[in-house]
Amino acid sequence: MRSEANIRLSGSGLSLSYFHQQVVRDGTIVLRGGEVTALIGPNGSGKSTMLRALARLHRPDSGQITLDDGQSALDLSAIQFARRVTLLAQSRPTPAGVTVRDVVGYGRHPYRGRFRGNDPDGPAAVAKAMEVTGVATMADRPVNELSGGELQRVWLATCLAQDTGVLLLDEPTTFLDLRYQVEILDLMRDLADHHGVAVGVVLHDLNQAAAVADHLVLLQKGSVRASGKPADVLTPQHLSETYGIQIDVQCESPDGQLTCRAIGRHNLTPTR
Repeated sequence: MRSEANIRLSGSGLSLSYFHQQVVRDGTIVLRGGEVTALIGPNGSGKSTMLRALARLHRPDSGQITLDDGQSALDLSAIQFARRVTLLAQSRPTPAGVTVRDVVGYGRHPYRGRFRGNDPDGPAAVAKAMEVTGVATMADRPVNELSGGELQRVWLATCLAQDTGVLLLDEPTTFLDLRYQVEILDLMRDLADHHGVAVGVVLHDLNQAAAVADHLVLLQKGSVRASGKPADVLTPQHLSETYGIQIDVQCESPDGQLTCRAIGRHNLTPTR
């Protein structure tokens, strides 16, 4: 994993559509090395679409996607881009009979020649990625025999083996139990803090976003409603108006950790 504090991936003025229907309007986001940026918002607000645009999987109708010193990400070849940015998508097909080590090795594709050679750094990168994600002990197990949490960590190891400065994750904690959710969040923080990776992640859980992210981008119906530090974005007004339900935000812990709580009908204080 690279350690370059000046790594940066940004999208500005992004207009994104599906079948001529606009789903993101004037979207702007900046990912910086050593920081975690989380995209939050209701279903259908454009979070995953914006992340896919940053990964060059959804071409913008208008706007710019730039790397580092302003170079257009759209001008890079597929291999050049894959050496700088990687995406952990929501779902991937699970190959039958393929070992964990071989799946993690898929992440080395930008560095291999046509006949899968010429990658002297590959074995070390794969071993390091498996160690960081805690899957080294299952290196020889077929991936189709793993649990959902184990498999998610293997796919994350595959992304890390790609050795990029920017890591994009689309809802990486979905369908995982609490332990693996926390492990994935901790790993994101480690990558940013200790390896200088620029992490961009889509999260549904507001408390997870508050705990892991340096910056938040709150989307509402395809537009950026608020962007900034968690304390500036996670306000009762922003959240209640965006989600259409009363949401309280409290800060009770000594470290300033925010806690968001949606108030349903049965939690409302009765009036007398």
